[in-house]
Amino acid sequence: MAATHPTPERAPPVHQTTEPAAPDSATLPVATLHRWRGALFAAFFVTGLSMATWVTRTPDIRDVTGASTAQMGLIIAGLSVGSMVGISVGGALVARRGGRFVVRWGMTAIVAGVATVALATAAHSGVLVAVGLALFGYGMGSGEIGQNVEGVALEQQMRRTVVPSLHGCYSLGIFVGGLTGLAANAVALPVTVHLLVAAAVTAAASVWLVVNLPAATGRESARETGPSAEAVDRPGSVWREPRTVAIAVVILGMALAEGSANDWLPLIMVDGFALTATVGALIYAGFGGAMAVGRFAGGALLDRFGRTRVLLTSAALAATGIAAVAFAPNAALGGAGVVLWGLGASLGFPVALSAAGDDPVGSARRVSAVATAGYAAFLVGPPVLGLLGEHWGLRGAIVVVLVMVGVAAVFIPRIRPLTPAAPSAPVSAA
Repeated sequence: MAATHPTPERAPPVHQTTEPAAPDSATLPVATLHRWRGALFAAFFVTGLSMATWVTRTPDIRDVTGASTAQMGLIIAGLSVGSMVGISVGGALVARRGGRFVVRWGMTAIVAGVATVALATAAHSGVLVAVGLALFGYGMGSGEIGQNVEGVALEQQMRRTVVPSLHGCYSLGIFVGGLTGLAANAVALPVTVHLLVAAAVTAAASVWLVVNLPAATGRESARETGPSAEAVDRPGSVWREPRTVAIAVVILGMALAEGSANDWLPLIMVDGFALTATVGALIYAGFGGAMAVGRFAGGALLDRFGRTRVLLTSAALAATGIAAVAFAPNAALGGAGVVLWGLGASLGFPVALSAAGDDPVGSARRVSAVATAGYAAFLVGPPVLGLLGEHWGLRGAIVVVLVMVGVAAVFIPRIRPLTPAAPSAPVSAA
């Protein structure tokens, strides 16, 4: 079982490889850590920027393609289908080729996907929009595995909490992309032009960030040995670990909270509160800003108060915010709820992924497994909320998300760190 292993800070070497999964922290100069962390910051940021560019233009894309709410849910499901394919192969690709390889091709797919959505919008084709979103989703899904395996490895070497701040860069990208979308809506910038510019920015950043990632993070050049490694190697073995299942439930609920906002929030505000698309984009940018604040502050909070208390508080904030958006009598209270929603949902996904990487033996497989649960939420969420929204409105539909956040909160106490962290001086790369 995973719970029998010590934390990464205390773990002795468990295997020797001809090419290490990542360089030993003692051999890394500070400049190398800077570049590694900066590359991951860039990867998360441009992924969020690309996502926000698509989301803030969903009202226009819906109108151009003539899709109903239910049909829009099916179109958005293309993003989740692609993500599931990417996430299903991401862990194996990391183990075989390393994180950098997976991130490189993930970013390539994101650029291709955004460009395809742009051209599909010009062609007024909802089907092609779904195809572009599937490409985008594949890039996000596979790249997410590579980026998070890289992040967990960097976190272990620096001996400080890093993963939430990486996801904070994703949320910062959402925030910046939301503001850009606000401006684009305000000046009636054509959707095709907007998306093609975002694709070009992402492509340029990708060229730089890939060369600054370690070559072999997560690569299993030689198999780990010992009973625990053999247990992890058995197909589906991680799903027989109660702790991994608990992490998956937490990430399922919290990812649904995050993903439902990413998929539907502008339309919720436009249709549910009779706001303009410009105001809906502004509120969505506020959600991304709240997510960024929560994630950048999360490292210090986690180090001070611990995983369990921080995540329980996060779930409570998310539930309060979702309830406010669902039941608020006016847009002002609904907008305040969006801020709480963003703050509360900010830490669930990255902290659960970090928890999956507590045990260095089989870390990539566990990260891949629990991330699959998160993307299951992204897969099921869009069409389900779309179908429910068709009958009860999108504000009524998000009550399902509220319930799932409550379920996640029940399992949070079960994913506390494996053992108390050993006191150690963090590696400085600030």
